[in-house]
Amino acid sequence: MKSLAELKAIKEKMKDKVVLREGTAQIRVVVGMATCGIAAGARPVLSTLVDLVNQNGLSEKVTVSQTGCIGLCQYEPIVEVFEAGKEKVTYVKVDADKAKRIVEEHLKGGKVVADCTIPAENA
Repeated sequence: MKSLAELKAIKEKMKDKVVLREGTAQIRVVVGMATCGIAAGARPVLSTLVDLVNQNGLSEKVTVSQTGCIGLCQYEPIVEVFEAGKEKVTYVKVDADKAKRIVEEHLKGGKVVADCTIPAENA
């Protein structure tokens, strides 16, 4: 880095790639990023969710963040969706394709992607 202007340019370029942690978004999406989640592939899932939320113009409505251990290592990567007045939805064994479905069907369409959630007998 050679100047403050260069730093500001980098900040602007990366702004949409940064995981948002604050705000008053109606929907909060949390990706488990403990060692087990990362080993299972959580990094690309997090990146996909952030990119798709931004690409679909959902950043005013949806906040994406990361957390540590969720406690269900056998189901990693795990994505939890929190909406005010609704039960938390836990998506399991999420990959980039499932992340796309979560954005399209749940975050945009308002419908839980039931076949990607934790099986009821194991909840």
